[in-house]
Formats: sequence, structure tokens, C-alpha cells
Amino acid sequence: MDTTAIFKVSYGLYVLTAKEGDFDNGCIINTFAQQTSNPMTVSITVNKANKTCEMIQNTGVFNVSVISENAPFSLFEHFGFHSGRDCNKFADYHNSDRAQNGVYYIPGYTNAYFACEVTEAIDMGSHILFIAKLTEAENLTDFASMTYAYYHANVKPKPQPAQKQGYRCKICGYFYEGETLPEDFVCPLCKHGAEDFEKV
Repeated sequence: MDTTAIFKVSYGLYVLTAKEGDFDNGCIINTFAQQTSNPMTVSITVNKANKTCEMIQNTGVFNVSVISENAPFSLFEHFGFHSGRDCNKFADYHNSDRAQNGVYYIPGYTNAYFACEVTEAIDMGSHILFIAKLTEAENLTDFASMTYAYYHANVKPKPQPAQKQGYRCKICGYFYEGETLPEDFVCPLCKHGAEDFEKV
């Protein structure tokens, strides 16, 4: 176990994975922290509505992959911040390996992973706080860890403004907003008629 992997943990984003029987699942979380160093223990907080939370309660094991800055938005789209109850997140996802505890971790876009064994589960109302000891830890890459700030600034696509519908003057570029352009319309800028407008 490479305990220096814990240095990759930041206020960032992680892929939490769990396995129960033949069912594998996972979701993105932002709560992962070291609790003690000897023995090495960590904590996560998971929404009870997540199927992954239920699986961890039933099996007592989970893995956390620390997402790195080279991760594409597709990783976040695939795992999402909520794990579905009726889907197997790994059924069509091949960029993964299993740790010694049999649970998947994500090597492609993460800089470290941790295999964990639950020692305590505390009901926090809508969430469960899991305290766990590390059973396996590995450094995978030298990329920096993904933080929320980096995710919003560089990874998550910016919302596109709604495109206006209307007609643009081919002569001067004046834009007329509307579904139909009156036949007798005259451009207020260049004084050309409706025949010089194109729909956009």
C-alpha cells in the first residue's frame, strides 16, 4: 500500500464505486477525507438515495478514485452525481480495473485510488457517513487532482445562450427578430427591402 497516495486527496471530485453480487455501481462524490494516519482511516458521505450507498451498507467495502485534471466531461456524464438503482454503471464501461477487494476503480482519468473497508456507518439524516480503513492505496499518475474550481472553469461545458430566430440583412447585418418578416419590411439601417434578408 502506497500511503503517499493520500497526498492526492484535495477538496475535489472522486468516483465512488461499490459491488454487490454481480452488480457494480458508482457515482461522483465530493466528500472524501483522511481521518487518522495510524491506522490510516478515511471518511465519505453518501446520499441515501444513491444505490451505491445501499450497496456499501450491505457489503462494507468501497473504492474511491481521485479524479485528475485530465478527465474529460464524459467521465462525469457517465457516472453522474447520483447512482441509479436499476443501472449497472460498468455494463458498458471498460476503462476500469478491479482492486484486491473486487471493487472497480478508474485508472484512466484518476491519479490515485483507495480500497476501503467500512468500520463505522453513521446515519446523518439524508446521508450516511462512512468511516473506513484503507486496505489498498495506489498512485496512478502525476496529474493534479480535479477541484471544483478547475471542473467548472475547464471541464464542464459552458451553457450556450439561446439562439435568436429571425432574419438578417445580407447587406448590413441588421437582425430582425421574429418568425416571419413582413413583405414590405425595409431595413432601418441600409434601407434595403425584405428581399435582401435571409432567415437565421
